[in-house]
Amino acid sequence: MLRELMARNELVEDDIISVLFTATPDVVSMFPATAARGIGFGAIPLLCASEIDVPGSAPRCIRALLHVRTSRQTADLRHVYLHEAKGLRDDLPD
Repeated sequence: MLRELMARNELVEDDIISVLFTATPDVVSMFPATAARGIGFGAIPLLCASEIDVPGSAPRCIRALLHVRTSRQTADLRHVYLHEAKGLRDDLPD
């Protein structure tokens, strides 16, 4: 997901200020921040939090909120929804 966010938005590591991850309570094998460090996000502040356990919500869902430095307008940034998460925001273009 992070690689796709970086590619779609033409970001480099120096553009990222910090990342906030949330995960549903059924994500238990690894912290998302640990996985991010494994692909090179070691110098970026990373924080993990838990999504609230809402009945009927999407299972095994990890979200990432990137705080970035950019001169682009918010409307020019591309959101990324992969796999089953695409149904969460079907109003956004690919």
